[in-house]
Amino acid sequence: MASIIIVSGPNEGDYYPLGHRTFVIGRGESCPIQVVDELVSRKHAQVRYDASDDRYHLLDMKSANGVFLNGRRVEEDALLEDGDIFELGHSKLMYTIEDFEDRESALMHYKVSGQRHRSTMIR
Repeated sequence: MASIIIVSGPNEGDYYPLGHRTFVIGRGESCPIQVVDELVSRKHAQVRYDASDDRYHLLDMKSANGVFLNGRRVEEDALLEDGDIFELGHSKLMYTIEDFEDRESALMHYKVSGQRHRSTMIR
């Protein structure tokens, strides 16, 4: 089962296993994934599972500051890939197809996956 890990920002370290339902991400207390960040709208973005393609999709819910997926602004429904990073305000969230037993194992996964981007050159 896929998961979302908040990798930076006020809620850093929070992780959410995704089922096959729609999740609203925002500052509002009623949001299943709450991000307490002054630049995040009450209902900022949506992550939903689509059974027709067995994939998760990301959608900006007409937020004031936008949603950025891997550095590019989300203008319409976007497919999520394992390891994608999306930004809401000052917060970064990682989508992964992995499921975790607890918060610590989710954070370790992010730290290990971040190693892939480091140079292997010795200087």
